[in-house]
Amino acid sequence: MSPCYNSIMRYELKVTPGAKKEEITIEGDKITIRTPKRAHDGEANEAIIKILAKHFHTAKSNVKILRGQTSKIKLIEIMI
Repeated sequence: MSPCYNSIMRYELKVTPGAKKEEITIEGDKITIRTPKRAHDGEANEAIIKILAKHFHTAKSNVKILRGQTSKIKLIEIMI
């Protein structure tokens, strides 16, 4: 049996890797995330998935980067 999700949300995301502290800001349909992790070997991408999953109270496997794996601007999908 597959899980049932109440909604799927898509957001444009701006990431600032190498920040001094972890921070998430949401304004309308735009999200800004600052993470101390560097954009090296996918560390920053892993960190933003963890941050978003925690913020939206969902599993990390329910957060996907649809576009922008190597860019600071990303399109993400969150299933909650």
